[in-house]
Amino acid sequence: MHHHGAALRRLTKDAALVDGLAASPDDAPLPGRTRALVTYALKLTRAPARVTAADLAPLRAAGLSDRGIHDAAAVAAYYNFVNRLAEGLGVALESGPAAAGDGGGHAASGPSSPRRRHR
Repeated sequence: MHHHGAALRRLTKDAALVDGLAASPDDAPLPGRTRALVTYALKLTRAPARVTAADLAPLRAAGLSDRGIHDAAAVAAYYNFVNRLAEGLGVALESGPAAAGDGGGHAASGPSSPRRRHR
């Protein structure tokens, strides 16, 4: 699911950063704190059972508190959950303003779309 890139591109105004993250998040040039967060989120996404206390050390060194680390884990886990749910249900992304993240509507439609009302 690549629809989050448009929002990041608008937020950072850095197309090269967004393209680098999309192409190879492990190698994208990022400042220290952001690199620590991305590295942690990638491991939590790819191999959650292998996350250890040692993986938290770079986050702490980058200035994150226990609450900040919790929030990083919660955000990564939430995105993983939502993306897997959408992909597992065959939800198709829309094109146009909703997909661009301009707040104009839902970015997905399909069997679990919020637009559908189940009775």
